[in-house]
Amino acid sequence: MNSRMKFYIDGAWVDPAEPKSMGVINPATEEEIGRISLGSRADVDRASKAAKRAFKSYALSSVEERLAILERVIKGFKERLPELARAMTLEMGAPITFSTERQATVALFHFEEAARVLASYQFERAEGAGIIRREPIGVCGLITPWNWPLNQVASKVAPALATGCTIVLKPSEIAPLSAMLLAEIIHESDLPKGVFNLVNGDGPTVGEAIAAHPDVDMVSFTGSTTAGIRVAKLAADTVKRVAQELGGKSANIILPDADLESAVIAGVHACYTNGGQNCQSPTRMLVHRAQRDEALAAARKAVETIRIGDPMDPATTMGPLVSQAQFEKVQQLIESGIGEGATLVCGGPGRPTEVNRGYYVRPTVFADVKPEMRIAREEIFGPVLSIMNYDSEDEAVEIANDTPFGLAGFVQSKDLEKARRIANRIRAGRVYLNGAPFDRSLPFGGYKQSGNGREFGIFGFEEYLEVKAVLGYPT
Repeated sequence: MNSRMKFYIDGAWVDPAEPKSMGVINPATEEEIGRISLGSRADVDRASKAAKRAFKSYALSSVEERLAILERVIKGFKERLPELARAMTLEMGAPITFSTERQATVALFHFEEAARVLASYQFERAEGAGIIRREPIGVCGLITPWNWPLNQVASKVAPALATGCTIVLKPSEIAPLSAMLLAEIIHESDLPKGVFNLVNGDGPTVGEAIAAHPDVDMVSFTGSTTAGIRVAKLAADTVKRVAQELGGKSANIILPDADLESAVIAGVHACYTNGGQNCQSPTRMLVHRAQRDEALAAARKAVETIRIGDPMDPATTMGPLVSQAQFEKVQQLIESGIGEGATLVCGGPGRPTEVNRGYYVRPTVFADVKPEMRIAREEIFGPVLSIMNYDSEDEAVEIANDTPFGLAGFVQSKDLEKARRIANRIRAGRVYLNGAPFDRSLPFGGYKQSGNGREFGIFGFEEYLEVKAVLGYPT
């Protein structure tokens, strides 16, 4: 049992204000693997006050001091990377190979990227008759999800530390263990007390307390659009800055000139990344109507290569979903696809035959999906792909944009200029051409109900800075 009942506040591991706990469940076995305390408003208040006190001096720290802190965090992270990866596999079911090569490694990158940006960033420059300064915004409340538990924590914590902000972090209560290991690494980095604070808890209690707290100057939230709306409303009373990365329903437009089989196979695997629990996954595959049957054959071929099993087995390529609730949600949406008349190509309801316990879902592909169907409109967050048909490029773009979300888009074509023209018409924060890799130095964020603000690289760095104009100083 991996019980971690304390919170990290003001440079020390402390008991919660009120004793209340919950179990952490291994989704592959449905067994409890640890326990954490659930925080209260009193815990958030204590953490926020500590962060406010620490901000006075940390905001004045030098670039060199902050770079040294980041380098120590990076060193500690590298030393404990296998332990961090294993924690994520146990708490949210990602296969150990994926946890090591993607989940943990990408989280480490955010600290490395924050250090890279910080080393050359110009916080002050002459402009017109004055000076433009960029200064840390203050106390940052960071609320993170379970699907990329360490990546999303690092993508917020790293730039906040780099810019001179202080932090109150609430990791997901479903997958908190990796974040608590990171807190140990940060503690060992000699960060001044109060700069980083961690309070576990649920959204309605701890998350809402962070969003509403008068000492918190900014909230960065990653999660569902519904929860993001609630965070924004609570933050509005104190006019906080709110940065949000919310839901997605990304379209993958495969143009007729693309290598269809390879594009479809790659698109299926991209949709199923992290068991489909990925906000930017290309869950709507748009194929020209004349290529329907060929596309379905390629999709079946892709699904046949997936290996479902114990996520601790390095050969496993798909593990379970994170929880019973998520399993049930995905099952309902699969049933809705069948009920609304989509063609079931492979997969379907129930667990895969390979397993008899755990929150595993059969990799599922639907064809002949219409834009009005639930599986075409709702974020499923499971291994479910909807294949849709179009007759013209204009219709493909129209279908791609016919969603309240706008996190990402994908275009496949041998004609790169044509692909770029299509990309320019997609209303989304990122568009990937021909299987381009996920570059974490470029901005990440959404249009429409996929959120506001950007993460990663210099754009994510500047989310944590205020802009000040100083006039009357000779330049």
